[in-house]
Amino acid sequence: MSVLTTSILVGVSIIAIIILTSRLKIKAFIALFIVSLFLAFTTLPPEKIIGTIKEGFGNTMASIGFLIILGAIIGITLDKTGGTLSIARYILSKTGEKRSAQALGITGFITGIPIFCDSAFIILSGLAKSFSSRAKLAMPFVATVLATSLIVVHCLVPPHPGALASAGMLNVNVGFLIILGILFSIPAAVAAYFWSKWITKGRNYPPAKEIEIDSEITLDSLPPVFLSFLPIVVPLLLITIKSLLNLADKEGTLLISKVFYIPGEPIIALSAGVLLSILLIKNKTISALNSLFTEAIEKAGPILIVTASGGMFGMVIKSTGIGESLGGLLAGTSLGLVVPFLISSAMKTAQGSATVAIITATSFIEPMLPVLGLDSEWGRILSVLAMGAGSMPVSHANDSYFWVVSNFSDMDPDTALKVYSPATVITGVVVFACVWITSLFVL
Repeated sequence: MSVLTTSILVGVSIIAIIILTSRLKIKAFIALFIVSLFLAFTTLPPEKIIGTIKEGFGNTMASIGFLIILGAIIGITLDKTGGTLSIARYILSKTGEKRSAQALGITGFITGIPIFCDSAFIILSGLAKSFSSRAKLAMPFVATVLATSLIVVHCLVPPHPGALASAGMLNVNVGFLIILGILFSIPAAVAAYFWSKWITKGRNYPPAKEIEIDSEITLDSLPPVFLSFLPIVVPLLLITIKSLLNLADKEGTLLISKVFYIPGEPIIALSAGVLLSILLIKNKTISALNSLFTEAIEKAGPILIVTASGGMFGMVIKSTGIGESLGGLLAGTSLGLVVPFLISSAMKTAQGSATVAIITATSFIEPMLPVLGLDSEWGRILSVLAMGAGSMPVSHANDSYFWVVSNFSDMDPDTALKVYSPATVITGVVVFACVWITSLFVL
């Protein structure tokens, strides 16, 4: 099948998902499943269709399934015990309600440096809802501020896998990359903040619903702020410490690296968060705990299915080979830093994974560096950052993070496509602009 035909089919599939979910209001799982089958049957060999669909669904479930369930338990516990409300009241007392969105963005930015955006958004989504509800801010605005503050550092800053793998492949100084990645992330996060504020203004997007807490809990009997922070801070701290240790001790030979190896695993760290959240529960009977866990699992179920379905659709697109074909066509040009940016953007838009987009684009770019005039220390590091910028746009229906953001913030797909998806384009363009401007002085 030709590249043009495959491109048309992929484009039709993406448009079909948007129409099915936003216009016809068909459930996201059904829409993704139908379209994935259509694309697989029209582009893949018969013997690969079922295996590809299973692989995409299963791999996504395996990678973030436990995180979603454990994160949901932490979130529900914080909500029901009043812990989230206690945290929100504390932060708002320091920043003021008018600056609560900025405070959440800064929190997400710092949190996202060492933590995967999926995990961090799941952990902080309850806090975002509290901020939205208490400050009467549109939930799509607050959710997009948090989501973009997390994604910019996820795509640019080691120890996140895409940036780290690309740095290794192009022999780039990781410490230097971390510094520049953080610096370039700041204007992108700021731009996304102003975009989401503008696009949601005057459009009647509602704030999150009031946090439902047990009837026995009053504002005077909210749990202590310190205990309320523990289920969020401790998992993030454990994962952060392990990430930083891995950066300094790649072989893992130091005693402290071995000590934090298991506790720093996201699943174990979030499990610790679950245990700490139980401290907030006054009635610790088996019946009360089972009731809370049941509600959390019921909330996580639909999110698991939709997220895994997004991974399934992304795997089908990846298996068509369209990403590699588009990348090969772009690689034949001589546009300097524009080439790595466009290749990574094509990969991300086509198959959904930022990590896959960066790593695949790097494999195209590495042998072309001399031709593109980028075969220098600065050229290589700016190439990595350009590919990181390209791995942000466009987050849409084939990106599992898109579904995490939309589901954990109660945004319907149509709203997420109007508010969050364009924000990812803005972050990518702003970062690339920073890369391009820097190149004028150093290349």
